[in-house]
Amino acid sequence: MPNIKSAKKRVLITKKKNARNRSDRSKVNNAIKAFNKAIDSANIEEAERLLPITMSTIDKGVTAGIMHKNAAANKKSAISKRLSDIKSGKVTVVVKKDNKTIAAEKARAAKEAREAARAEFRAKQLEKEAEKAEAKKKKTSKEKAEEKPAKEKAVKEKAEKPAKKTKKAEAKDDAESPAEEPKAE
Repeated sequence: MPNIKSAKKRVLITKKKNARNRSDRSKVNNAIKAFNKAIDSANIEEAERLLPITMSTIDKGVTAGIMHKNAAANKKSAISKRLSDIKSGKVTVVVKKDNKTIAAEKARAAKEAREAARAEFRAKQLEKEAEKAEAKKKKTSKEKAEEKPAKEKAVKEKAEKPAKKTKKAEAKDDAESPAEEPKAE
């Protein structure tokens, strides 16, 4: 750590400039990566849209002093040549897939398969429930149809039979009515 005031100030200024330069360098690199990614994924329209943006970002990097003007010219030439070669058909784009992308696609396919299996299982369950409900309706309608004649039969039997008396009621009736006496003739 410096002891002199001007040296301390120089350390602070260097930190700020370093952070700004790192940010600007990152912007340039990200612009170039985005352009290359568009080309690698065979998205020519997107690459055409990104070309002027990428060149502008590279020029801003030169203005900020991050990159030498000749290095910037070489980068701009390389990306524009790559795009023109693909457009003209000199170079064909082979879509590259890294292990991460392949694993993500497998995971997505497995997830879709699980969801399809769940949907199929749920459809079968709903079908079974519908069949059970239908069977229950038929069963209840049959029971009701059988119940009506049974009820009518029970009502007729009640009307034909005299009501049964309980033992208490019979005892009461016996007590109230006088015993029959033999009639004299």
